Amino acid sequence: MKRNKQNKLERWEVSIIKAMIDENNLNDQDILAYFTRPTRSINHGRIKEIRSGEKHKNVAAASSEELENFRASWPQIDFSTGLHIRGDELLIKSREAMLHAVQSYNSPKTYFKSEIFIVTAVIAWTYLLHWHYKQIGIDYRHMKKGTNEPLKTKHGADKHWELEACLSSDKCPLDEATSSNLKFIIEVRHEIEHQMTQRIDSSISAKLQACCLNFNTYYKNLVGDRYGLESDFGVALQFSAIETEQRNLLLKETNLPKNFLAAQQAFEDRIQDSILSDSRYSYRVALIQKTANTRGKADQLVEFVKADTTEGQDIQRILLKETEKKKYKPKEIIKIIRSDGYKKFSMQDHTELWQELGARNAKHAYGVFLRDKDWWWYENWLERVRLFCSENADRFK
Repeated sequence: MKRNKQNKLERWEVSIIKAMIDENNLNDQDILAYFTRPTRSINHGRIKEIRSGEKHKNVAAASSEELENFRASWPQIDFSTGLHIRGDELLIKSREAMLHAVQSYNSPKTYFKSEIFIVTAVIAWTYLLHWHYKQIGIDYRHMKKGTNEPLKTKHGADKHWELEACLSSDKCPLDEATSSNLKFIIEVRHEIEHQMTQRIDSSISAKLQACCLNFNTYYKNLVGDRYGLESDFGVALQFSAIETEQRNLLLKETNLPKNFLAAQQAFEDRIQDSILSDSRYSYRVALIQKTANTRGKADQLVEFVKADTTEGQDIQRILLKETEKKKYKPKEIIKIIRSDGYKKFSMQDHTELWQELGARNAKHAYGVFLRDKDWWWYENWLERVRLFCSENADRFK
């Protein structure tokens, strides 16, 4: 845990300390032992200031019942992490929320994997950033415009920053790629939170994986290496192998909700290519079945192979073969769209659409020049045309 320059006692703790002083059977060092912990170091001078009345004059001493309740529940430690249940509540809940997000996603009985993950992961990141801002003395409450008066909820609680506001702060500790990953997840959440969705898990799983890894990285960076989450989960086991037909189905994104496709396209059009290719924005791995085991070698489900080894180079050759994108000429796009039922969609309509969207700009990755003036479209452009036609069905049916 990095040392916090803002270490200080909470108001309720001052109240308990005053009650302990009134008992007159503990010295300052004994009292201090109740309030110093690995995540927060308090100088013994703070107890002296309370005893002398130099500080916290307006805080009343706790009642004898409150003092007994404090002692009965002390040390209030989460034994899995060593964090203080009350003092480190934001950290504990943040960590627990992300663990629940991953556990729910990995559960074979969960049908709404992405939806549950996104909602819970947003909570995890929000609590972590709230903790960080509290540590560095940033007031993360929403204020009434032009005042220092905090906005309130319907029932009188302070309104704290949502994750979007945490990310927009100039004191946000996250790098641009990690921040973009979270902004994408928030964008998806806005699309799914009030309606049922279908078939989005495989299309955003790389972003969700990046979200997990980023959270673990920043949790350790901000709180301490010993609090990492990597030891809580291993590689998920499968009850069945992925057959060729299953693989092809997983690789083919079909019939995704058009509102989801539009939201994803609009978001990724706004970010730089360097962010799109950053593993902190979207984390992908390649799985290649091994047909033989090595005698005497440890049996590992997942092996990490260096790229410059013979095996690594062989894998790269396989990946290049497997990931070659299917390409379409404009006439093929028109033919497929018309077979979808949009009989009036013409080459002129197609040309006007790609020109309006600037679809040949390399940042969109909609297609490629194979030879001079020989343009071919990728599958994602076909899906974009389908989206356009579905939004203008009356015109093209």
